[in-house]
Amino acid sequence: MFPKIVLCVVFFLAAGIGAAHSLKVYFSPRGSCQQAIIAEIKKAHQSIDIAMYYLTSKPIAQALARARERDVRIRIVLDKSQEKQHSSKSSYLLKQGIAIKYHRGQGLMHNKFAIIDGKLLITGSFNWTATAEEKNEENLLIIDELQAIEKYQQRFDYLWNNGRPQTGQERSDDLAVWLCRSFGLFCAN
Repeated sequence: MFPKIVLCVVFFLAAGIGAAHSLKVYFSPRGSCQQAIIAEIKKAHQSIDIAMYYLTSKPIAQALARARERDVRIRIVLDKSQEKQHSSKSSYLLKQGIAIKYHRGQGLMHNKFAIIDGKLLITGSFNWTATAEEKNEENLLIIDELQAIEKYQQRFDYLWNNGRPQTGQERSDDLAVWLCRSFGLFCAN
């Protein structure tokens, strides 16, 4: 009888350990938020879904491009202001073959989260910008709790399905700037 009780206790303890979740917490300025995001992007194998108000961080954009080169499927929904904002990395990411849509609803698309491989959630107030890393008081959470991830995935899917693809205006603007600079033309803005 004693061994059966011990086996039951060991089984329930092991089940509890298997259900344990991890939570990593970071703060900025200079609290390694950007490095934590890049580290998780490097671990991605299948997919990265991102809903981000501002994405202007060059190191994060480069990490996403490298993930895309590894055949990780990446989808990003940005606030509509990011389509034409000069420091936005949206044009760079589009050129890397990353799918981007822009929020078309009322108000700001002020979310700041990413889901990696359907198993990890990155969220918090931290915009993916140099200013957030170096100057702002921000927070970042990395969570592996599946119920929370499922809720965030549902929200991402809603944003993605209702987002607007790139209009092409920004790319034509880039071509016009290139032509003006390349041929020494004085073009009106």
